[in-house]
Amino acid sequence: MDRDTIRTMLRDMLRARAFEEAAAQAYAQGEIAGFLHLYPGEEAVAVGVLHAAEPGDYVVSTYREHVHALVRGIPAAAIFAELMGKKTGVSGGMGGSMHLFDRERRFLGGYAIVGETFPIALGAAYAVAYRQLPEAVLCFFGDGAVNQGTFHESLNMAALWRLPILLVCENNRYQIGTEIHRHSAVTEIYKRACGYGIPAEKVDGMDVLAVHEATRRALARVRAGEGPQFLEMETYRFRGHSMADPGSYRPTVEVQAYEANDPIAATLRGVEFHYPSADELGSGHDCIQGFCDHCCQEGHLDEAALARLRQEVADEIAAARDFARQSPAPSMDDAWAALLRNRRYEGLFEEQAP
Repeated sequence: MDRDTIRTMLRDMLRARAFEEAAAQAYAQGEIAGFLHLYPGEEAVAVGVLHAAEPGDYVVSTYREHVHALVRGIPAAAIFAELMGKKTGVSGGMGGSMHLFDRERRFLGGYAIVGETFPIALGAAYAVAYRQLPEAVLCFFGDGAVNQGTFHESLNMAALWRLPILLVCENNRYQIGTEIHRHSAVTEIYKRACGYGIPAEKVDGMDVLAVHEATRRALARVRAGEGPQFLEMETYRFRGHSMADPGSYRPTVEVQAYEANDPIAATLRGVEFHYPSADELGSGHDCIQGFCDHCCQEGHLDEAALARLRQEVADEIAAARDFARQSPAPSMDDAWAALLRNRRYEGLFEEQAP
C-alpha cells in the first residue's frame, strides 16, 4: 500500500475517534438531544472498508453511522450540525444522529430500525444491476440484525439475482446489552451466508489493513459479476450501546482486553455518563495507537509528523463543533419543504430539475 493511502487512513481513524469523543462531550453538556450511538473501538472497520470502495459505490449504514459518513467524505461540520439539529446539517437538521443522508456522496442514510439496512441496500443494488451500472452497494449492519427476517429474505434475493452488494457485519459482540452467544444459535455470523450460496469471510475488524485487503478482494468479486459477498468484521465498541448506556453489563476484564487491542487509545469506565477525558484517552495501547506505531516503524511518518496530524485533526473537529453551535435551527418553512419533497415522484437515480 502506498504511503499516501496509509497516511490518509491513519488520519481518518484519528478524525473518527476525535469526532465521536467531541460528540460525547457535546451530548453530556446538553448540546445534542435524543439518542446518540457512538463508534469508538470500531474505526478500523469503517476506514478499511470505505477506503477500498469507489466514489460511485452506494453506502447504507445503521444508526451508528457518524464515522461511515465522515470517512465517506461528508464534512465534519455538516455532521456535527446535524447532530445538533441545525439547518446547516447534512440532513437539514431534521434527521439527527441516526439519519444522515448525502445524495452527492451516495450515502443512502443511517437507519434507526435494526435490520432495515438490508432491504434498502437490496433495492439500490437491484437498481444498479437493472441499469447494468458498474457500481456496488455496501451494506453495514450489526450482529444483532442477523436474527431479523429481513436479513434472510434479503440475502436470498441478493443471491438469487446475483446483485452487486457487499454485506459488512460489524460484529461488536453485543446486541445492545445482550452478548452474542445469548441471542444467536450460530455465533460465527459469516457461516450463515452459506445457506444462500454467498461467499463469506471472517476478518479481524481491529486491523485496518486486514479490513482493507479483505474488502478490496470482495469488491473485486462483486464487480466481476460474481454476485453478493459477505464479510464479518470482529470488532468491539468501547462505550455502551448509546450515551444512555453505561455498559456495566460487560465484564471489566473483557473491556480492558479489547482496549489493549483497539484502534486508538481509550479507557472507558463503566459508570453512567462518565466518559474519558482527553488525558484519560492518552493512556493505554489500542488499534489506532498500534497503527500509528506501524506507520512510524515503516517510515510513513515520524513522531513530529504524527503530532502535527493529531493537532490538525483536533483543530478540524473543534471548528466543526463551533460551526454547529453557531448555525441556525431549521424553520417551519424548511420543515414544510422537506415534507412536500418527492411529491412528483422524483427518483434516486434521476437528476434534479434545474
